[in-house]
Amino acid sequence: MTQPLLSIEDFSARFEKKTVVEQLNLHINSGERLALVGESGSGKTVTALSILKLVEAAELGGRIIFRGEDLLQKSAREIQRVRGADIAMIFQEPMTALNPLFTIGEQIVETLIAHQALTRAQAKQKALELLTRTGIRQPEKNINSYPHQLSGGQRQRAMIAMALSCKPKLLIADEPTTALDLTIRARIVKLLIDIQEEEVRENGEHAMAILLITHDLNLVRKFAHRVAVMERGRLVETGETKAIFEQPAHPYTLKLINSVPVRNVLPVAGDAKTLLEARQIRVEYPLPRKGWRGLFHAQTFTALHGVDITLREGETVGIVGESGSGKSTLAQAVLNLIKVKSGDIEIAGAPLYSLSARLQREVRARLQVVFQDPFGSLSPRQTIRQIVGEGLELHFPELTPEQRYERMVQVLSEVGLSAQVLDSYPHEFSGGQRQRIAIARAFVLSPQVVVLDEPTSALDVSIQKQVLELLVSLQKKFGMSYLLISHDLTVIQALAHRVYVLKDGEIIESGDTEQVIQAPRHPYTKSLVQASL
Repeated sequence: MTQPLLSIEDFSARFEKKTVVEQLNLHINSGERLALVGESGSGKTVTALSILKLVEAAELGGRIIFRGEDLLQKSAREIQRVRGADIAMIFQEPMTALNPLFTIGEQIVETLIAHQALTRAQAKQKALELLTRTGIRQPEKNINSYPHQLSGGQRQRAMIAMALSCKPKLLIADEPTTALDLTIRARIVKLLIDIQEEEVRENGEHAMAILLITHDLNLVRKFAHRVAVMERGRLVETGETKAIFEQPAHPYTLKLINSVPVRNVLPVAGDAKTLLEARQIRVEYPLPRKGWRGLFHAQTFTALHGVDITLREGETVGIVGESGSGKSTLAQAVLNLIKVKSGDIEIAGAPLYSLSARLQREVRARLQVVFQDPFGSLSPRQTIRQIVGEGLELHFPELTPEQRYERMVQVLSEVGLSAQVLDSYPHEFSGGQRQRIAIARAFVLSPQVVVLDEPTSALDVSIQKQVLELLVSLQKKFGMSYLLISHDLTVIQALAHRVYVLKDGEIIESGDTEQVIQAPRHPYTKSLVQASL
């Protein structure tokens, strides 16, 4: 019987007194695509990093056998020879994994020279071939680009090119598509599958294997031959992908599979008032030009081209589109955080841009926002009492301390948290709990309109479902309206009554959410729907 390419035997990882991986046994064969699945904190990333001994300050036990040798017993010099050459890794965020001081071409060339003893000219030619193979546009030009000059999808393709440069036997992909738009995500997944299947055709039983680390079950269903499910550091289930999805044996696996958001929204009343109306919103950004001529011939980039949207009482309107489509710019315009070139926005009949400073402050109490990142949107120096109570002090100074306390306790209870959290700090909570705190901060002012800017994209699938259910229940109870910004059609479908599709700063399609998703008219909308399936 053929030996596995990689065999993890009785593996454990401990940080001081906390065990994050316990007695893990797992293997992957040559030419196989294995998905290691679990929520944040399940131990999947620690396991992946431990294969290449990239985990610091951890006590590792057991064995990780690669081609007959225990990687955990190798010295720093020995494991360095394995990294990149025999085992390569694609990280979740290419912007932090790539060196910002070197062009992507230089970084691929250095990898080739270090592991394949090529001349610089040979390595550059090979780098060009790799960039072409991974589908980067204009490889001759972009080989000289720095990471910040590339889009997210191009940076991830550059990472893949670098990982493939030395023809590794095992490719570890740690959440390789999490930060990407749906259509780019679909292209990256197809690229990885095509590369691996090409390896199988060329090398047969010695083909490269791929270990995918993810919590995205839709991706797993499309990508993996086998699935291994981890919960709190333990392997709870493993098997063929089809069997796992059709007949999950463990309750945790079933919980993950059932974490797909479900549509459960009340219809909007026929006589519902319009709370927010944006008319012909145009936003332009100046583009820097070199030399003194730029002072007199400044160029601009138009982020929004005369956008019109409406939002009624008790309604959720989705704004969907890829990065660069203008979604976040529209949200900032609605919140009056950027200057618009032309157009106007009315909040409950009041023209936002022409209000006095005092009246704008009153409007801000009725217009709140929940940001994408629950880790970055809460001040680490403030307690939950300060975070949630700050808006009450600013907008309702007439309230007594006792009344503010009662209001904070009430809103925390609405989002599923107790008064005991008030004197704690954000770092003491999980991602899902932090997002609940961010929602409480917005809702404590009893707003009429809440802008939800990718409110669940940074959360695990099961936590995402909980937060969406919370938002729906709060809307049903208090009748507020949501402007939902997202690139995830699954979230849009679960929450939105109507949807606007943005592309290059223009609305190309709009209508009832179910109708737009089930029968899209525009080719761009069709590509978004297809990528989400």
